[in-house]
Amino acid sequence: MTSNVPALRQGLGILLHLASRPGPQSASVLARELGLPRSTTYHLLAELAEAGFVTHLPEERRYGLGVAAFELGSAYLRHEPLERLARPLLQGLVDATGRTAHLGVLHGAETLYLLKEQPRNPQTLVTDIGVRLPAQLTAAGRALLGHLPAAQVRALFPRVSSFVDRTGRGPRSLAALRRLLAAEQDWSVEDGYVTPGFASVAAACFDHGGRPVAAISVTFRHLCEPAGRTAECGVRWPELAAEVRAAAAQLTSRIGGHAPPS
Repeated sequence: MTSNVPALRQGLGILLHLASRPGPQSASVLARELGLPRSTTYHLLAELAEAGFVTHLPEERRYGLGVAAFELGSAYLRHEPLERLARPLLQGLVDATGRTAHLGVLHGAETLYLLKEQPRNPQTLVTDIGVRLPAQLTAAGRALLGHLPAAQVRALFPRVSSFVDRTGRGPRSLAALRRLLAAEQDWSVEDGYVTPGFASVAAACFDHGGRPVAAISVTFRHLCEPAGRTAECGVRWPELAAEVRAAAAQLTSRIGGHAPPS
């Protein structure tokens, strides 16, 4: 079926390529990186520009995303597809584990919570829809940070003052954060980093390019022993992580994504 509309696929490929780059690109670069003839590339760019999806910058001899692409992205956010697709998965996770489930995304160096589903008898948590917390302290945040390029993580945490402290636990430097991320391959855990007496397990969800876009997590009561602000429990909860990872994999599939190679 897709072979009947090669121009459509090529045009979408240009848009996706532009969206993945930090700035406008020249037609020659687009042609080379997408493996297209230059004449085809110029024709597609002209059509996309006429429709408003691409903007030509004549002084720079480059092309960037146009207003129509912005409007499409804004409409996507208004429709809340990520939340709509994730909600039944979170509800299923709550039913399976009896714990509070969240959907979170990175917002700069913070974790922003988009969804929260609770069991029948919920416990009071600081996490709620719209709440932002330091990403390096939350399991959801680290599940996402662990799949970002090292340079991007460094840009998010450029100095020691970037490491906010809530309970006296958690990484306090870029080196400490990197060690923690390296130890958390498939899922992340925080135990008392955000709120004393509570722990979380999280796993990342990925888009069509294998990039982390959101994380699903569960939070539950856990008193760390031995007592102490700097004590490390070392608990991983692999059975719970399996449930969380399964839900994250389902959301990745639902949004047409795929996990990066391990």
